[in-house]
Amino acid sequence: MNSDPRARFPRSARVRLRAEYTVVFEQGRRSGDPLLGLHWVPGPQPPRLGLAVSRKVDPRAVGRNRIKRILRETTRRLRSQLAGGDYVVVARPAAGRAGNTQIIGAYLKLLHRAGALPVPATDGTMPAATPPHSPSRSPTSSSTPDA
Repeated sequence: MNSDPRARFPRSARVRLRAEYTVVFEQGRRSGDPLLGLHWVPGPQPPRLGLAVSRKVDPRAVGRNRIKRILRETTRRLRSQLAGGDYVVVARPAAGRAGNTQIIGAYLKLLHRAGALPVPATDGTMPAATPPHSPSRSPTSSSTPDA
């Protein structure tokens, strides 16, 4: 086990009580994906994560724990960038058959869609793409002849 305190996912970063889950499910913003569902109640407190992975997703505990481990680790790495509030991620049956990168990708997509994670800045070496110029009339020409 890693003893570095920065690498842990503390209890204070988790949604733990049934009442807290109920609040998130009833009042939260929802967004979905074929693999995951995200419920988020924005708030001033640091981000907290709750996970719901049922036996319908994978009948084996090993599979359910893999999904939870992936989501916890991704949240731990993103925690400083996430908007405050309570997050509950609900795994769907397709997540049991998905690979780790697919689950991470779906989770990041949901966070961006919900507005909980800022859009990454495009600070690459290439200039931003500009739309192609359409043939149009110049501002000095007009459709009516000058008299």
